[in-house]
Amino acid sequence: AFPQLRSLNLSGNRLRELGPGLARAAPQLQELLLSGNRLRALPGGLLPAAGSAAPFPLLSRLDAADNEVAELGPDIAALPALKSLDVANNQLQELPSALADCPRLKEANFRGNQLRDKRLEKMVNGCQTKAILEYLRAGGRGKGKAESAREEVRKKKREKQQKKDSGDGEQDEVEEASRLLVKVLHVSENPVPLVVKVSPGVKDVRPFIVCCVLKGVNLKPGNALKRFLSMQTKLHEDICERRTAATIATHDLQLVKGPLIYDIQPPDELKIMPLGRKEIKAKDLLRQLHLEAEEQRKQKKRQNVSGLHKYLQLLDGKDNYPCLVDAEGAVISFPPITNSEKTKIRKETRDLLLEVTSDTSLQICKDVMDTLILKIAELNRFALENKEGSGSDTELDALCGPGGLEPMNLPLVVEQVRVVDTDGNLKVLYPSKTDLATVSSLLTVIR
Repeated sequence: AFPQLRSLNLSGNRLRELGPGLARAAPQLQELLLSGNRLRALPGGLLPAAGSAAPFPLLSRLDAADNEVAELGPDIAALPALKSLDVANNQLQELPSALADCPRLKEANFRGNQLRDKRLEKMVNGCQTKAILEYLRAGGRGKGKAESAREEVRKKKREKQQKKDSGDGEQDEVEEASRLLVKVLHVSENPVPLVVKVSPGVKDVRPFIVCCVLKGVNLKPGNALKRFLSMQTKLHEDICERRTAATIATHDLQLVKGPLIYDIQPPDELKIMPLGRKEIKAKDLLRQLHLEAEEQRKQKKRQNVSGLHKYLQLLDGKDNYPCLVDAEGAVISFPPITNSEKTKIRKETRDLLLEVTSDTSLQICKDVMDTLILKIAELNRFALENKEGSGSDTELDALCGPGGLEPMNLPLVVEQVRVVDTDGNLKVLYPSKTDLATVSSLLTVIR
């Protein structure tokens, strides 16, 4: 039994089936990776018999790409927390309508299957998950319900217009107007997009990285910078699970010299100027932090330590350490320990480079990044609503445009950042069309 197990990677084996014992052995499982096996049915025997306790109540990611799955059973809807499902490159010919009953499913990949419904196959290759689920909910091909689904959409539009005409829709409009705004600037629209190149060595050390640029942040007023740093600390404790799941780094974009390389270096070669410290080798920094931790324990007469000291064990047993290096060869990030003083965020900072790394999964990086952008947007809103803004009325008018948005609803601009391998092949683009979905109820994303 593994009562605390959160992530299980069984990829690249020869498994033909999984039994219900896993649900009993690992009830807290959040991520199950099964790609590259020989599974023929999903969930198959993975779920216990009906009537037993709800299986995998926390499982949010199920990856079964590159198997031999010919049957995707309707009991997939018995996974209440499922957010991400990948069954690409299998032998599916049908998709069950029960997929539409998965309450939290936001991201699904069905590409590379020979689906009988050619219209659905086109949707799988070009549409967002939401549209695919709506199609399945309507009955799909041959059920005669697709047209009725479109009629339902038209009916809802008519009802919304009637509400608006009668005044009932005013509250909805107020809620919509009060939502936080984020505008996505695509790589193709950006004359000088930032690129992060990943070296092959990180695969065995800390393989996952997601980056983006966020413009229009206001850290000048009052305690805005202090709140920003506190928010980051809280995210490290909560969604990042004390940095064991992921680590956040934030940089002043004006101080970042691109292009960047995500690389590894030996502890006695990696040099960084940590926040609030002089330049030091990683090996010496960790030794120094260990000594400080021991001193803390002696002074406070307790086992717990604070600050960077509580993350030191995350690098135990590593021969090389991960780092983000700028175009001048300077290390600006040493995850999961510290950023560099060179790109430190200050009150004057307006544009940020956001970075999330993980040794667990790419999806965790994206989920953390979604939440980070939401929290920064909330802090920006707070500063403006409390009249902490430092810009003049003229500046605000220029940003809003004549008859434009209220100052409190100025959109932050998120610029896409490409992460590529050494040959220039795309590994990750954030934010993609499916990103920021986890916070869509609180953010209005202009794409």
